[in-house]
Amino acid sequence: MPITTEHFLLVGSILLFVSLIAGKTGYKFGVPTLLLFLIVGMFAGTDGLGLQFDSPFIAQAIGVFALVIILFSGGMDTKIQDIKPVMGEGIILATLGVLLTSAITGFFIYEAAKWFFPETKFTLLEALLLASVMSSTDSASVFSILRSKGIHLKERLRPLLELESGSNDPMAFMLTITLIQVIQMSGMEGGYGKIILLFFLQIIIGAIAGILLGKLFVKINNKIDLQNDALYVVLMLASAFFIFSFTSVIYGNGYLAVYLGGLIIGNKKFVHKRSISKFFDGLTRLSQILMFLTLGLLVNPHELIDVIGIGLCIGFFMILLSRPISVFISLLPFRKLSFKARTYVSWVGLRGAVPIIFAMYPWISGLENSKLIFNIVFFITILSLVIQGTTVGKMADWLGVSDKTVEKNKQRSFEEQLPDANDLNSKMSEIIIQKDNLKFGNRLMDMPFSEGTLAIMLKRKEQYIIPSGKTEIQVGDILIFITTNQKELEKTLQQLEVSEVTEIVI
Repeated sequence: MPITTEHFLLVGSILLFVSLIAGKTGYKFGVPTLLLFLIVGMFAGTDGLGLQFDSPFIAQAIGVFALVIILFSGGMDTKIQDIKPVMGEGIILATLGVLLTSAITGFFIYEAAKWFFPETKFTLLEALLLASVMSSTDSASVFSILRSKGIHLKERLRPLLELESGSNDPMAFMLTITLIQVIQMSGMEGGYGKIILLFFLQIIIGAIAGILLGKLFVKINNKIDLQNDALYVVLMLASAFFIFSFTSVIYGNGYLAVYLGGLIIGNKKFVHKRSISKFFDGLTRLSQILMFLTLGLLVNPHELIDVIGIGLCIGFFMILLSRPISVFISLLPFRKLSFKARTYVSWVGLRGAVPIIFAMYPWISGLENSKLIFNIVFFITILSLVIQGTTVGKMADWLGVSDKTVEKNKQRSFEEQLPDANDLNSKMSEIIIQKDNLKFGNRLMDMPFSEGTLAIMLKRKEQYIIPSGKTEIQVGDILIFITTNQKELEKTLQQLEVSEVTEIVI
């Protein structure tokens, strides 16, 4: 019986259902859900239920699609004020840390393969390529585990780990592509100098394109007037893929650009921000499931048996030596982080879907030993998720870097924490809009409210309007807003240049 679109969709939907159930069950036992999605894909593949899928081209396309969504959404969810204090540490880990991990691991692989696994026949360049593929921490794994388990950490470790994992893929990608080009460079004009120049150009172009395009799409989103509000989600989705693809076309690093673009957009005010953020949150989870399912289908589990020895050797070396050495060297200039915090950063060097996606590039390029590289990376990813992924919370407790005060406050119900009305500092006020107040713009989103201010009602003659960012303000309108305290009220009035305000008793 020929396979039809209906069969494909039926199997796909069943796999999604099974993955969700497995993820819910695994969460209770502390198993990373992404690992279970990977296992479901392997179980459904050639060595399991027999689903035939052996195209690295399709798998890579799905992986890149999902990774764009994950990086863009991760950037949108990252608050600049949270990462500012750890910006230096994050950038160093995402660049120098990746480079050191790649170099240390690469030389180890070469020597270990020569002395203990001669059947692999890795050259030094191939060993460095394998190490580069695995040199970055996986953003999907880090974001998923830290956020789904609600892990709260001291010393600003969570924003540091999320910044590193979200921004270190470009360096690993560039190292991977560069080494593939070096291995293939016979007859290439320009030689090593050209490759090194392209390496730095891609990073620079990617950073500039991500920042500029992020600012551009915020303006487009706010200026364009779409009749259907649901289309703003489509516009933002198109923005993410445009940033990635356009940057790649002009020889920039698309992964860096899409993360920075999401970071810029997420920290600006734009129309329908809440609904768009929720949409991307759901789409990110779907992308993670599809990506790990696809990668699980691609691998043949029986082939992993042949790489268990070298996989365990490399995997434990990365977990216990190369990652910690790279982290401690990279963080030497930063005195604020404690020894325990640095140790925890070393431990949360999770490998996930990104190294597997990068491992397809040598495979697609037709390099010798490319399938072996893919299988080793896949095995080490499983090893990392099993050992590190299941102990992220426990290691935080053991090292004393988990913030229990946040967890206790979170466990208390809102009703228990709500103070009496007399203890509330919030201020509800109303102002009458004058012509001078509209010099900032005639929409609500143009008005320079402080962070602790929220506009909740607009009265125009006898009509009451619940405002949104696009609501146009007119002279004579009465704007009702609430501020967290007296200080925020004074700050808002100063920014709006308002002298007369009427306080509403709440």
